[in-house]
Amino acid sequence: MSKQNSQGMDFLTSLPRRWVTIYIPLGILLFILLFPFYWMAITAFKPDNELLSQTGNPFWLVHPTLAHFNKLLFHTAYPQWLWNTLVVSISATFISLLTSVLAAYSIERLRFKGSKIMGMMIFFAYLVPPSIIFIPLASIVFQYGLFDTKMALILTYPTFLVPFCTWLLMGYFRSIPYELEECALIDGATRLQILTRIILPLAVPGLISAGIFAFTLSWNEFIYALTFVSSSETKTVPVGVITELVEGDVYHWGALMAGALLGSLPVAFIYSFFVEYYVSGMTGSVKE
Repeated sequence: MSKQNSQGMDFLTSLPRRWVTIYIPLGILLFILLFPFYWMAITAFKPDNELLSQTGNPFWLVHPTLAHFNKLLFHTAYPQWLWNTLVVSISATFISLLTSVLAAYSIERLRFKGSKIMGMMIFFAYLVPPSIIFIPLASIVFQYGLFDTKMALILTYPTFLVPFCTWLLMGYFRSIPYELEECALIDGATRLQILTRIILPLAVPGLISAGIFAFTLSWNEFIYALTFVSSSETKTVPVGVITELVEGDVYHWGALMAGALLGSLPVAFIYSFFVEYYVSGMTGSVKE
């Protein structure tokens, strides 16, 4: 009997079986996911004559050039767009995390009447498409004189960041034992001390996960940035690249891809350093 089981296990772990069930599907998935980035990279380094040529291999780079990067960095306002995007993303992420931490802690740990319903309502607010609420938000932005300023984006981005971050942190706070908080209350600690000295240090993976999520959405947001900002020096990267590098029906593909490539590097850099915290934060938020 044991011999038959061992033969069965050998069949499951044999090399042909692994190729069919693991390696080939993973290879196809990686190709589908990475090919757009490969195409973006080679387009950013291709000269215009290769981009418009009908001959040659379109999937390969023959004569690389930095002309598109030179045009992007020194003949457009791209460095300013990059700085605007960085300021807006960091500020909106900080505001969203601060609000979400307070909301998630009060809903999960204070145990007041209707807390569960409020938590579900906050999550349902995340399901509302931003394209629906940007019209009333535009009216508010105009009334307060924030149009065409970075502050307009900093204050409106949390409307779609806070709901999901709150829901994520609620699940992570739920996984922290209540006994730790009860012992601190017995020792005379205040709620603020418990939050800052006990809950937050234990919830660092959840905070990093929510922060990466908020930063990524802020960095790539397009609708609000297109609606609330008009001048070139105030635009963010997603809006600036599309509006400034497309002239009528003429698409400057090399500069467009160079801008997209440079714009994706900060997010990729953050993910590469915090991917383990991001995964643990996501799993910690849904395991209960």
